[in-house]
Amino acid sequence: MARRQGWRGTLEKVMIATDFSERSDRALRRATLLAKQFRASLVIVHAVDDDQPAQVVESEREIATDLLREMRASLRSVDSLDCEARVVLGDAFEALREAVEAEAPDLLVIGPHRRRLLRDIFIGTTAERTIRSVACPVLMVNAVPAGPYRHVLQTTDLSDGSRVALQRFARLGIGQAAQNAILHIFDVPELSLAIGHTLSDEWRQNHLETARKRASSQLAHFLAGARLGEVETILRHELTAAPHEIRKQAADDKADLIVLATHGRSGLAGLLIGSVTEQVLRVSEIDVLAIPPEQPA
Repeated sequence: MARRQGWRGTLEKVMIATDFSERSDRALRRATLLAKQFRASLVIVHAVDDDQPAQVVESEREIATDLLREMRASLRSVDSLDCEARVVLGDAFEALREAVEAEAPDLLVIGPHRRRLLRDIFIGTTAERTIRSVACPVLMVNAVPAGPYRHVLQTTDLSDGSRVALQRFARLGIGQAAQNAILHIFDVPELSLAIGHTLSDEWRQNHLETARKRASSQLAHFLAGARLGEVETILRHELTAAPHEIRKQAADDKADLIVLATHGRSGLAGLLIGSVTEQVLRVSEIDVLAIPPEQPA
């Protein structure tokens, strides 16, 4: 894909959530790179759990304030970047959600998912709960940043929500200096049925090729309507679950960013089952950008 030079996009404010861990350090580095690249403002937020004795809360707040002051000084000295920093009180998820509502950033940057087995399955991580509830795109930084993104793998299920999300990603400009590819995973239910295993290889191959041509036509129609410009297209048959196919394609392409649309969820089903986006977030070793539906004006 042709690359545009000097195109800033609409990324004007970046928020980074930190818990002062090594995981958060890589998120801060990516947020810093993006802020410098787009000349965007940067806001660093740390949440202190206020469901503790008042003396403990105050002690943790003071420590966090000192650490944030040091971070600001370091960014000013090393990266010539001024930023804001604040401590918010409350449950990590609720405090972060409220901070996003108050600041209205164009992008929220968080560290990689912390795997906690059954707790994640039944409750959902702070990251996943945040992604489901905030209005801005959320970037989970899984890899150690080494510069601007070079190869972006966008994904689509050809839905209106996906179209809006990819248009929103294009406006941000994060992928404008990178090679971009759009992946569509198509399913052939007939081949998954028990009867499909009794049919000849020739029939199966012909049926798969017909489905691929249909998916190619649908993807071309989708891109024409979305007006995303020149972009490489990739079709992949859903041999395994969609999140696994996305990871395989990202590895094949040596992508350093996966872009997915997400949809607001509520209720037990969303927490137990999880969306494709949430499953990719849980297992990806590269950065993942989750883009929610745009809120009505």
